[in-house]
Amino acid sequence: MPNNYFQEITDWQTARDRELRDPNGWLTLAGLFWLETGRNTFGADPANALVFPDKAASRLGELVVTDAGVRVEIALGVTVTSDGQPITHLELDGDGMDGPVLAYGSLRWFVIRRDERWALRLRDVEHPALAAFPGVDYFPVDSTWRVAAQLIPHPAPLTIPVPTVLGTVNQTPSPGILSFSLNGQEQRLMALGQKDKDISIIFADATSGKETYGSGRFLTVDAPDAAGATVIDFNRAYNPPCAFTPFATCPLPPKGNRLAISITAGEKKYGDH
Repeated sequence: MPNNYFQEITDWQTARDRELRDPNGWLTLAGLFWLETGRNTFGADPANALVFPDKAASRLGELVVTDAGVRVEIALGVTVTSDGQPITHLELDGDGMDGPVLAYGSLRWFVIRRDERWALRLRDVEHPALAAFPGVDYFPVDSTWRVAAQLIPHPAPLTIPVPTVLGTVNQTPSPGILSFSLNGQEQRLMALGQKDKDISIIFADATSGKETYGSGRFLTVDAPDAAGATVIDFNRAYNPPCAFTPFATCPLPPKGNRLAISITAGEKKYGDH
């Protein structure tokens, strides 16, 4: 156990709080709009296919969806920028904030792709939820929730179905099963990710829907060593984006990742999402 373990977890919580308060964080999401093939008008006017907040222009433009992708066409007389430069039209990809981001006042939007569907994700960097955010509550830091674990690799490369809040299923790589012991009882969780890299876990437990977020929590685990050994630290369990906004598209725990015990460590639930 690290000598400065409590400080290490406190520093992690501080970094997590800073991440949530970032203008590009989940608290600034203001809309998620699924696009239809053809022309999708957007702006503040309720007659638009995609209705933006009142601070937007009545008609900002159109998003044109074709087999080739998505193109934005800005309405005449409206100033929309991308990377600080005014645009009149632009080809968009589905890379989210890693792709083109458009701006009008405090509003930011970009295109994402989920399976075969295109969507527009809208942010407001002056969203009231950001100013009102009180922070996340945590269970007390307890080093007994930092446990040794062993990755049991799958006999062959495997992808597993991971459900989402949209009702869809993502086929996700899994390097194996993490085996560990809590209170003398063996527990297992399906790991997500690639071999020889940090592992992701999506899990639910007996606190889910009570003290913690109903759909489960996330964890990142250091890549196992050559013998498959690693450590799971439940003090670092954190809420998925859907705990903070209705405009996220979160994965849910895969089959087998619902523990019968209570994991009273990490982040508690936030708000009513």
